[in-house]
Amino acid sequence: MPGQIYPWRENNQFELLIDGEVFFPRIIEAMQLARSSIEIELYLVSSGESSSRVTETLLEAVSRGVTVRCLLDGLGSQGMHDSDRQRLLTGGVELRFYNPVSLLGGKGNFHRDHRKLLIIDKQLLFIGGTGFTDEFCKPGEKGYSQWHEQMLSVRGPVVADCLDLFERQWVVSAKRLRLVPPRRRRVSIPPSPPPGDGYARLSYTDSREHRETVQALFATISRAHNLVWLATPYFLPSWRIRRALMRAARRGVDVRLLLSGRIHDHPAVRYAGQRYYQKLLKSGIRIYEYQPRFLHLKTVLVDDWASLGSCNFDHWTLHWNLEANLNLVDAGLNRAITQSFETDFGLSREWTREQWRDLPRLHRLKIFLWGTMNRAVMYWFSIKG
Repeated sequence: MPGQIYPWRENNQFELLIDGEVFFPRIIEAMQLARSSIEIELYLVSSGESSSRVTETLLEAVSRGVTVRCLLDGLGSQGMHDSDRQRLLTGGVELRFYNPVSLLGGKGNFHRDHRKLLIIDKQLLFIGGTGFTDEFCKPGEKGYSQWHEQMLSVRGPVVADCLDLFERQWVVSAKRLRLVPPRRRRVSIPPSPPPGDGYARLSYTDSREHRETVQALFATISRAHNLVWLATPYFLPSWRIRRALMRAARRGVDVRLLLSGRIHDHPAVRYAGQRYYQKLLKSGIRIYEYQPRFLHLKTVLVDDWASLGSCNFDHWTLHWNLEANLNLVDAGLNRAITQSFETDFGLSREWTREQWRDLPRLHRLKIFLWGTMNRAVMYWFSIKG
């Protein structure tokens, strides 16, 4: 049903999996053990060692009678060779592509399926920010993947909601799409459950109906008492998000941003986002830029509430993309996410107001140029910042 708001589900079990050398073998193993079905909805897939491993595993699953359906984004999968696509189809995998890029597509080409859902036997879910690329999944010379990422392994009633969301998008992707940006329609967000274990709720953005993921974030930040920690690789937040974070910091909440540093797949985005640092720092927000490698986490921690999934909470994502996050209340998971944040803060450079004032002229010029370009793009596409 379009615009459906999923409720909180109880009695779920979670495991936080950090980095491809940890979660990729677990995903492969789960696929190898699948007995009835594998559903995959993914943005980024490119040919390489990791995707070849996935292809072989899926074909083996089909050969033993498992139904395999893959819904891939038409842009994010362009790095996947035609021979690899044909191999999946010939082997019996049902394969569909969301909104293939068209020369006559115009602005419609910007609508992307950015969700990352992997569902095994309708019982086991993997959700987070990964793609099937070597950058995410293959350990490098230092023993870890090039991109720092998290995936969440989930069992319990909320898996059925994620499967329902996949099913609806699977049907839509078989038709010719009439794409328009999501309307600014407010919906009623279920209140957070009491502190405890095992609570989860599927939160998503839809290309036509709503973007309730950000509404859930606003509602939770507005009642934060102790902390708001947010990790995102592309820091281009809307004014509403910046205002919510600054208001929280001014009332004494520990607000911290964990962002990508110099190692970045889109350096221009980093410079464009840095134009917000001065006001954020002045309000009391602490800003960390992760140093060892590219940080691709999409995780929010607000007191005992967490959100993890595909959503970057930037204005571009919220305007164009299909996204899916799980909102979570679970004491054990909260501790694991807290520990992950603390580890990453220790591997980051923390910005100060003094460092901002002492920025070299060249750095300031890059911020000005890329910030101006970002504002121009937002104006051109009527995106409110």
